[in-house]
Amino acid sequence: MSVDFVYRRKAVSTLSTKVGVYVLCDLDNVPMYVGQSAQGIRARVQRHLTSARSDIIANRQIDVWEIAFVREYPLEKKQEMNELEAALFHEFDKVSRLMNGTIPPLPPAEYSIPSPARVVQVMSDEEIVEKQNIELRLPRQAAHYAQIVGHFLAVKNSNQVARAMNAHFARLTRYHAMMLGLSSGEES
Repeated sequence: MSVDFVYRRKAVSTLSTKVGVYVLCDLDNVPMYVGQSAQGIRARVQRHLTSARSDIIANRQIDVWEIAFVREYPLEKKQEMNELEAALFHEFDKVSRLMNGTIPPLPPAEYSIPSPARVVQVMSDEEIVEKQNIELRLPRQAAHYAQIVGHFLAVKNSNQVARAMNAHFARLTRYHAMMLGLSSGEES
């Protein structure tokens, strides 16, 4: 099945145009990346999904093929973005290693993480079900891991790309175990 671009465009068009923080999630709604946008959440997510001026895509940190959900946290003030991004990063990175290159500083201990304003599904149900098939997902993850390693070796040998490589390797290991029936597929 190819990407249903009509569905994706329509879903992305419902994202907030306010400044804020967003979380890109995979086919299982597991966070992969936490970002912020001073130009509006919708515009930034659209650039990620089309690979237009997106460093995380150019550096092979994220495979757009896996992005199925976007959690949005619109804000009234740009000054609130750094703290919220840091809080969400540190919360989600504990559960599943994120592919963010830069690790934000820890937020204040008393910072309370809000629920997302909305979770927008940017991939059709049919496409999600098909892509969740481990026989498609494992080879795709293996190919993406090879791409990011090649990028690291030939283009950008950096801590940011190395961190994303570790996240992709953890996913590859999990998918491998799922294929062999050794895992329930839960994040470890």
